[in-house]
Amino acid sequence: MRELRSWRALALAATLLAATSAVWAGPVPADERIPVDVRRTTLIVRDVDKALAFYRDALGLKLVYDQAITRPGRPEDPPGTQRRMRLALLRANDSFVGVIGLLEYTSPRLPDPPNEAKRPGIGQVILVINASDLDQRFERVRSTPGVRVASEPQLTEYPSPDGKGTIPVRVSAVWDPDGYFIELNQLLGQAAGTAGDASKDTRKE
Repeated sequence: MRELRSWRALALAATLLAATSAVWAGPVPADERIPVDVRRTTLIVRDVDKALAFYRDALGLKLVYDQAITRPGRPEDPPGTQRRMRLALLRANDSFVGVIGLLEYTSPRLPDPPNEAKRPGIGQVILVINASDLDQRFERVRSTPGVRVASEPQLTEYPSPDGKGTIPVRVSAVWDPDGYFIELNQLLGQAAGTAGDASKDTRKE
């Protein structure tokens, strides 16, 4: 019973912290900048429209590009073959980095993967998306067709970069309609890789 009360107290404190300290994305200081940005992660999907139901409608990302693309066939294709794709791009709070791409090969189509993944493994990706409204957002995600819930939101603590403290995070996880593993989290403390207090602009994890 004492452990349950302690857990409830920690959860309440974390909730209050989330309500009073917003953590916003922003560039690192000029003297720490490098000439490389992680511009975009492109996911190959079965159907862009079904993927948009998850990334745009449930997660709330903004659609900034949606076009058909035609490319010449590969050397092994019959003469005159053209390959067709549809590419959609979505962003959160940055117009250049952290963009999600959804790429559907419309002609010729790609075969479905042989097995439904049970856990992420080598050669696969884990997308970590921060949602300040995790509880409400998770319910939208859960109800999206094709989504599989891996874990419900729960409070987790990660070691801080100096190893002397912890970073509280509410963590949940789902498989998107195409089998990509998504951590949908709510960061409650100071993000790793940032400096200064939480009132300054920092980049979310």
